[in-house]
Amino acid sequence: MEETAAAAAPVPNAATPEPAGDAPSGDASADPAAVGDDEHDSKEVVLRRYFLQEWELVSAILRRIVAAGGDAEPADVHKIRSIMDKYQEEGQLLEPYLENIVLPLMSLVRSKTMELGTGTDELLDIIKPLCIIIYTLVTVCGYKSVIKFFPHQVSDLELGVALLEKCHTISSVTALRQESTGEMETKCVVLLWLYILVLIPFDISTVDTSIATADSVDGAEVVPLVTRILNICKDYLSSSGPMRRISGLLLARLLTRPDMAKAFSSFMEWANEMLLSVTDDFVDQFRSIGIVEALVSIFKIGNRRALYDTVSGAWNDCSVVMKTNVSARSPLLRKFLVKLAQRIALISLPPRSPSWRYKSISNSLGANLSSSTTGEAYSSESSEQVNIDQTDVCLLEDMDVPEIVEEIIDLLLTGLRDSDTIVRWSSAKGIGRITARLTPALSEEVISSILQLFSPGEGDGSWHGGCLALAELARRGLLLPSSFPDVIPVIIKALHYDVRRGPHSIGSHVRDAAAYVCWAFGRAYTNCDMKAVLEQLAPHLLTVACYDREVNCRRAASAAFQENVGRQGTFPHGIDIVNTTDYFALASRSNSYLNVAVSVAQYKKYLYPFADELLCNKITHWEKSLRELAAQALSLLVQYDMDYFGGHALEKLVPCTLSSDLCTRHGATLAAGEVALRLYQLGFTFSTDMQKALSGIVPAIEKARLYRGKGGEIMRSAVSRFISCISIAGISLNEKIKKSLLETLNDNLRHPNAQIQCAAVDALKHFIPTYLVSSGEKIANDIISKYLALLDDPNVAARRGAALALGILPYKFLILKWMPVMNKLCSSCTLEDKPDDPDAEARVNSVRGLISVCETLTAPFDQSSNSGDSVYAYIKDYVMRALFTALDDYAVDNRGDVGSWVREAAMDALERCTFILCRRDIAALRTAPASGHESELSVMEVNSSSSAHQLFDSGIAQDLVAGIAKQAVEKIDKIREIAIKTLQRILYHEEHLIPFIPHRELLEEIIPNSTDLEWAVPTVSYPRLVKLLQVSCYSKSVLSGLVISTGGLQESLKKASTSALVGYLEDSDINTNCEGKSREHLLSCDLLWVLQCYQKCDRVITPTLKTIEALFSKKVFLTREGYSEFYSGLVDSVGSELKGSKDFTKLCAGLSILGYISSQLDGTCTKAFTQLLTFLGHRYPKIRKAAADQVYLVLLQNDDLIPSENMDKAQELLAETCWEGDLEEARRKRSQINKMAGFSVATSLKSENQETRITDARNIVTTDENKSYSSLVDFSGY
Repeated sequence: MEETAAAAAPVPNAATPEPAGDAPSGDASADPAAVGDDEHDSKEVVLRRYFLQEWELVSAILRRIVAAGGDAEPADVHKIRSIMDKYQEEGQLLEPYLENIVLPLMSLVRSKTMELGTGTDELLDIIKPLCIIIYTLVTVCGYKSVIKFFPHQVSDLELGVALLEKCHTISSVTALRQESTGEMETKCVVLLWLYILVLIPFDISTVDTSIATADSVDGAEVVPLVTRILNICKDYLSSSGPMRRISGLLLARLLTRPDMAKAFSSFMEWANEMLLSVTDDFVDQFRSIGIVEALVSIFKIGNRRALYDTVSGAWNDCSVVMKTNVSARSPLLRKFLVKLAQRIALISLPPRSPSWRYKSISNSLGANLSSSTTGEAYSSESSEQVNIDQTDVCLLEDMDVPEIVEEIIDLLLTGLRDSDTIVRWSSAKGIGRITARLTPALSEEVISSILQLFSPGEGDGSWHGGCLALAELARRGLLLPSSFPDVIPVIIKALHYDVRRGPHSIGSHVRDAAAYVCWAFGRAYTNCDMKAVLEQLAPHLLTVACYDREVNCRRAASAAFQENVGRQGTFPHGIDIVNTTDYFALASRSNSYLNVAVSVAQYKKYLYPFADELLCNKITHWEKSLRELAAQALSLLVQYDMDYFGGHALEKLVPCTLSSDLCTRHGATLAAGEVALRLYQLGFTFSTDMQKALSGIVPAIEKARLYRGKGGEIMRSAVSRFISCISIAGISLNEKIKKSLLETLNDNLRHPNAQIQCAAVDALKHFIPTYLVSSGEKIANDIISKYLALLDDPNVAARRGAALALGILPYKFLILKWMPVMNKLCSSCTLEDKPDDPDAEARVNSVRGLISVCETLTAPFDQSSNSGDSVYAYIKDYVMRALFTALDDYAVDNRGDVGSWVREAAMDALERCTFILCRRDIAALRTAPASGHESELSVMEVNSSSSAHQLFDSGIAQDLVAGIAKQAVEKIDKIREIAIKTLQRILYHEEHLIPFIPHRELLEEIIPNSTDLEWAVPTVSYPRLVKLLQVSCYSKSVLSGLVISTGGLQESLKKASTSALVGYLEDSDINTNCEGKSREHLLSCDLLWVLQCYQKCDRVITPTLKTIEALFSKKVFLTREGYSEFYSGLVDSVGSELKGSKDFTKLCAGLSILGYISSQLDGTCTKAFTQLLTFLGHRYPKIRKAAADQVYLVLLQNDDLIPSENMDKAQELLAETCWEGDLEEARRKRSQINKMAGFSVATSLKSENQETRITDARNIVTTDENKSYSSLVDFSGY
């Protein structure tokens, strides 16, 4: 491992400080020979050279802490903890550095405790940050690695106990690790320190200074120092944190000392009392877990003779607690009870190594391989003889098993059935440990009891626990080869264990455990004993490795197979299969089914097990996607034995298509179609009976009415795919069946499920050319007429399916009625076709169907002939126009911008139509009489040729680029990326140049032929695309899309697009083509065009007003003179847009624009100010308040609007009036301001009276006068 890790790790740039006591290795990059010595250096040297690159930073922080006398900054502690956490899964990499980290920190803890004493709170404030660092290392590297570097002088024992008592009085302020202030970490570190200190080789009574002056010590009393430790640890046994486990370890080390007999008896009595009085209280639950965990540690490391007398009491407590409700609810408690029970059994049985245990020849893989090649006969005979002889000898032995052990074995066997994995796993290990102490006869009884767990009536937990137990017995050599005939069939069943439970299945953990058993077999037994077993297991292991649903099971089975191939020596094709079924290849289920399994199935030994697995289990699986994948996988195996699949497999699949089980008939239908298609592709000849059977599947399904009910939709998709497969395969059908299948597909076309529609369309694409093209024009006309009629069907699903179906009709059908078909599809593409019942999906499908029809009609024509000119002319004049209309589809429903689906399809269709027209133009130019000597046309010749006789002319080119460029600057990331990539393909088409594109050089500069740019990122795309604003033929379209982003709601998009627009205006390197006109002037003209073109279209007008407001806020259009025309047009547009508007955002943006214009010393300011004043009497209070704010700001900046003698009075009136109050009062105040400004009141009164009349009319219609305002408030978010 060291060599691999070293090779993969980066070489540090400079030599890092090495831990003390070791010579520095130097910089590996400076010494090439150092890298080459990695293979020969020790593990520690390699790790220091390559790992923990942050050691320099860590050591600097440690030096700073030591220099400060232990005063650690919280930032330093957090930094070290974040560094150490990265090594959570590779803690061994830190071990060479532990001494340099732990030793100085623990020395500081010890010295500060001795210096300050445990009576002050200052001590804890110093050592808590240090303990956080130490405990972080404990969590990463484990406590055993860390405590080796704790100070352990005898005098430290009392010091540690006093510090623990001090820590015991404080409580943690938070349970969050990142917010911890060190209370819990300090307690854990001090407990671990005492774990080392209680191992002193002297009687603890001689260390306790409280009894040092006494003349004698009564041996019947517990040493006071020990009592203090016991009392604190008993409290911690009730904790839910890590102190519970560490205090249990401390108690085990303390109470198993030879001089702790009295303390041990006292603790056992207390534990017995606590366990027998356990209640449902959560504190008692944690205390029970802590006590049992402590007892487990005691019985693990204690002396057998000292513990033997306590076995009966401990087992009684264990059995009682196991039957309580607390145990039933706590898997962790049951786990520790099972561990305690097995430790009790081991104490009760005499320690011995069973002579009957199976012993392989060598534990070395190399020795096994060499023996299998050089001494195979000797190995086989001697190994078998040794094991048999030993077994015979042991059969003569007799052993009295205590009754308590039998009860514990029963408990462990029951634990194998537990509902939690941790309990089953602990029980399995306990079975293995205890069986190693038993005689062969008793071990056979244990194995027999384990095999009973695999009976059909047992649940998945029993199967899982049984597999774990068998694996543990095999690993320890306790499962003799004589038991293989009973064990192997059970393991094979477990490898395929899968039980359906409602909408899912269970059993993956059982299959994983069964693979673990096979892995253990490979490690435990010799080649001679495993040869026959491996021949049985290998096909099943590879079946699971390739076809299991769960990735962990596939990988587990592959690992087991690899272990057996490696350990058992030669195996046919073993290495090749291991290389194919590697860890990463099995990560993807589809790759396992479609690639790995096909590669393994080339070996005949595995082909038929694979086929049986797919036929019997996988195509009937409960998961729909797995059945579909299994059908494809089955078809890929056909190549290895066509007769088997064309005979046996299809004969088995055909009856299953009518099964009452949905999963079975769905999988069988798919599999039958895929296998038939694959057989046809491989040249297999179907018998007449088989063709008849295949052709009758769909009519039989319809006759049985299997489309009804829950699985009807699933079966419809499967039937469509089946028809597609037999159509490609050319299975012979009679006329009745043809008609039946066509009706089936037409029914599926009208289904509302899009997946079923697509499957039906794909089937029709193959069914019509195979069976209906030769039937005559009447059928063709009937089919076309039917689909055209469906385009007007009230059912939206029928319209969607008909549009797709027209797109896949063959040329011989379409040529009969191509103009009605294209005309109908063109009208169906646009939103205006059905304004009362718009359906975005129908329009999308119409666009897709239209372009497919165009490609079908133009594909057969000889490009050098004049045939089909009318088709190309229709595409130019009508299809392109319909697609440009679809490109402006901005329909919205409750799903959002559904029009974006239509625009996306329209961009793709426009690109394909462009290529159709350009190919025709280039072919016409090449065959012209004047150019008979030239076979290739240059770019100049194409562009210089007259566009009057060309299909793709300059007008179409300009509209095409402008329309797609507009989509490239709008707000949806996906649409922007698609639009730019479409332009990229048009500009850099590989086959031929697309002519007549205006300003191609600029476009190629903005959109390079590169895949490196992330066009969906706004900060990447907008700075480039805004440069198109300098080109007059693109600027209006681009700006109409750009304002959607700059004035939109998404803040990040708004910021990026606005910054790009302002950057374009400020960039002096950008030159415009209009001499004498600035970029701001051109932009102002385009903005007015947008406002006029999209009048009353709030989708564009509102963001445009917000864009103009944002530009005004950045002093655009305000720093120069000459914008009077822009101001005037803007005021007129804003006035017409705000009139009668209820859009709060639109009104506020318009008021802000009027305020900016009113502030300018320009002739238009009075007109803007007049409009602004009218909003002081608006019916919405928020708008009146916003208008008043704008008027006040205007008066502060422009003194010419109101005479100076009235200015102060007007400002005071604006400031003191409650504009959100009474409407009539606000209008009276507005009239006063009008008089102060010298404006005519008649206009204001006329407007006011008109508004009053409108309001009165509305009040007649509705009695709720607050309805409109409530809708405004809801819309505005107030």
